[in-house]
Amino acid sequence: MLPKLKPITIKERFSLLFLEKGELDVVDGAFVIIDKNGVRSQIPVGGIACLMLEPGTRVSHAAVTLAARVGCLLIWVGEAGVRLYSAGQPGGARADRLLYQAKLAIDDDLRLRVSRKMYEIRFNELVPENYSIEQMRGMEAARVKKLYQLFAQQYGIEWKGRSYDPEDWDSADVQNKCLSSATSCIYGVTEAAILAAGYSPAVGFIHTGKPRSFVYDIADLFKFETVIPVAFRIASEKHTNYERAVRLACRDAFRETRLLKKIIPAIEDVLSAGGIDIPDAPRDQLPPAIPNERSIGDVGHRT
Repeated sequence: MLPKLKPITIKERFSLLFLEKGELDVVDGAFVIIDKNGVRSQIPVGGIACLMLEPGTRVSHAAVTLAARVGCLLIWVGEAGVRLYSAGQPGGARADRLLYQAKLAIDDDLRLRVSRKMYEIRFNELVPENYSIEQMRGMEAARVKKLYQLFAQQYGIEWKGRSYDPEDWDSADVQNKCLSSATSCIYGVTEAAILAAGYSPAVGFIHTGKPRSFVYDIADLFKFETVIPVAFRIASEKHTNYERAVRLACRDAFRETRLLKKIIPAIEDVLSAGGIDIPDAPRDQLPPAIPNERSIGDVGHRT
């Protein structure tokens, strides 16, 4: 009898795959994508952080069940990965981590500490304690604008600013298309790591009010050392399919920078700046009716 499937930790996984024009299913116990000609290609779903499903993809109930059991996040995206339509949940947030995150976000002083820590990591300098979040956002906007200009100069690209219309993808210039494709990649793997660690993608600190606010917060810690230079480099080259070239380059950048080993420790580092502990379980809480078995995965993964 085969042992029960258990999720492996995010840091041991391959980052992401984009899939299109095929049907995801489970055949003979294996996760496969079947094209229009009936050709089957196996996908090692248990070793992948997330699958980005583009238009033309159909998913069976068995495939979704297997992806959830092994902790692989499924994300339904638009063409080129620009628009996010829906996302599965590979584990499910743990109450202790979620309450800890929510307490930090609700308290204005604690939120400010966490936000300041994020900016200090990004810009490698101390932020004045009297700065508000609005002032830090202003500082960020100026520096990010300058960084975009520097990368454009480095790769010999004319830069007119960060601008694109998700409703009219073809109207954007090549460099903005590359940047959008690149950021969608890092948002996918970041969301998978956040969920695997037991936190909520929606409870952010600098970014707020969006379903992926915390995803943007954490992804910003790594964007300019991973996907942004990749996007400008690809935009400076000749390609027949820039979006695909960006995805492949981002995949390589994630592996070279060992991104998946860094995300969860970075989350714990920035949240610890709040100076509070993860809350203990209430004394009067009822134990689960069916306790989870011990998992080899991250703390937020289902067993």
